[in-house]
Amino acid sequence: MTRTHIGDLKEKIGQEVMICGWVDVRRDHGKLIFIDLRDASGKVQMVALPNHAEAHTATSAVRSEWVLEVTGKVNERPSRMINVDEPNGTVEIEILGIKVLNEANTPPFDVRSDGKEIGEESRLTHRYLDLRRPRMQKNIRNRSKATKFIRDEFTKRGFVEIETPLLSATTPEGSRDYVVPSRLDKGKFYSLPQSPQQYKQLLMVAGFEKYFQIARCMRDEDTRGDRQPEFTQLDMEMSFVAREEVMQVNEEILINLVQTLYPEKKIQEIPFPRISYKEAMEKYGVDKPDLRKDKEDPNLLAFEWVIDWPFFEKDEESGGWTFSHNPFSAPQPEHMTSLLAKKDIPNILTTQYDIVMNGNEIGGGSIRNHQPEALKAVFQIMGYDDERIERNFGHMLEALSAGAPPHGGIAWGFDRLMMLLENEPNIREVIAFAKTGEGRDLMMHAPSELDSKRLKELGISLTKGKS
Repeated sequence: MTRTHIGDLKEKIGQEVMICGWVDVRRDHGKLIFIDLRDASGKVQMVALPNHAEAHTATSAVRSEWVLEVTGKVNERPSRMINVDEPNGTVEIEILGIKVLNEANTPPFDVRSDGKEIGEESRLTHRYLDLRRPRMQKNIRNRSKATKFIRDEFTKRGFVEIETPLLSATTPEGSRDYVVPSRLDKGKFYSLPQSPQQYKQLLMVAGFEKYFQIARCMRDEDTRGDRQPEFTQLDMEMSFVAREEVMQVNEEILINLVQTLYPEKKIQEIPFPRISYKEAMEKYGVDKPDLRKDKEDPNLLAFEWVIDWPFFEKDEESGGWTFSHNPFSAPQPEHMTSLLAKKDIPNILTTQYDIVMNGNEIGGGSIRNHQPEALKAVFQIMGYDDERIERNFGHMLEALSAGAPPHGGIAWGFDRLMMLLENEPNIREVIAFAKTGEGRDLMMHAPSELDSKRLKELGISLTKGKS
C-alpha cells in the first residue's frame, strides 16, 4: 500500500490508507486509545478499538515521539467530535494495524509547545527535536517560501543566479574574517567571505549585468540577537544603473513579498519614504528610525530608505578616516572631485542607501566606484600606502581597468528580515541550526579542538598562554 500524507486524508474518507509519522500525543481511555499522529503535512487523530485486538495491544505500548506506520480506515468524525480548529478536525483514523518504525527516548522537553518557556541552551543542544515544534516548522517552511519567492522575482526580471566562492583571500572590509589554514600551502590561509562584495562587482566587469545570490556570509564578530557568525544575505548587483533604479527593483520585490506571503501585514506607506542620514540623526537620534505610527501593531510594517550618508567617519582607534559603510561605494557625483582631490573629506556624501523596516536595517547598498582611480583614492584617504593597496586590492583595480561598467547593488540581511516578518525576537528562531549568542554550536560541539596530528599536517603549532 502506498503511503498517504496526513494532509490529504480528507480526500480519502471511507478508504483504507497507510500513514507514517510521529506520535504527537497518546491518550488511554481504557477500551479506547487515542493517538494524534503527525507528519510534515499535518496531524490527525487516530483511535484503537478493542475489536481490533492486535492493533489495540500494539497501540498500548507506544509513547510520544515514536515513529509509526499505521494502516487504518478514514472515517468522518461524529458531529459532536468535530474540531473546527484543526485542518483534519472532521476525520479520524480507525487503526487496523500498527508497525513501530522506531522507538524514541523520552524527549528532554515538550515539542508541542512554542518552546519559549524552555532554556535556549537545551533547545539548541537538541535542535533536531526543537525543530519539530509547530512554531519552528512554520518559521523554517515560511523561510523556504520566501527564498523561492525572491528567486522567482529576480529571475523574471532577468537576473542570473551565480554562486561565488567560500574560500577566498582576506581583505579589510570592516569586520574580522574567519580564516582557514591551507594544508598544501603551509603558513598561508584562506578567508571565509564577509560578503560576496568583490565577486559580484567582478561579475559586472564580466558582463553579466544582472546578478543575484542567496549567499552565505561569515563574520568573526561579537554576536547579538540579530547576528550570527554565519548568516544569509540576498545579494544583488546591476550594471548601467543609478541609485534610483536599484532602489526601485528592491522596493517592488519587498512589497510583492509581503503582500503575497504575509497578506495579514500592512505596509504603512507606499512608495517607501526617503529620509537623509542627517535628518534621521537630527530628528530621531538614530540612523534607522522606527517610523511606525502604531508601534503596538505587530502586523504594521514601516519601511523607509535612508540616503545621503557621509562617505567617511573618524576611526576611534587610529584617529584617521574609515568608511562609514563600504569602501567600494561611489561618492555622489557632485562629490567626486573632492574624493579624487582628497579634500573636504567630512562633507563627501556617498551613494549609499539603507532599507529600514520598523527600526531595523534589513539591507544596505550603493552605487560602486567603477573607475580605478576613484577606488584607489578611497583607500588613500583611509591612510593605506600604495604597497598595501596593491597587496589587498590590486586585483580589483586591475579588473576595473578592464572596462568596468557603472554598477550598483544591495544586500538584504535575510535572517533579520525573516525574524521580523515572523514576529520573532531574534534570528536564531528562523535559522534551522543556529548557534548561541557566543557563536557556539551546542549540538555539534563546535568550535572544537584539533588533535596534534591534524595540527602538524596543517603546519600549525599552538601556544598556550595565560587567560
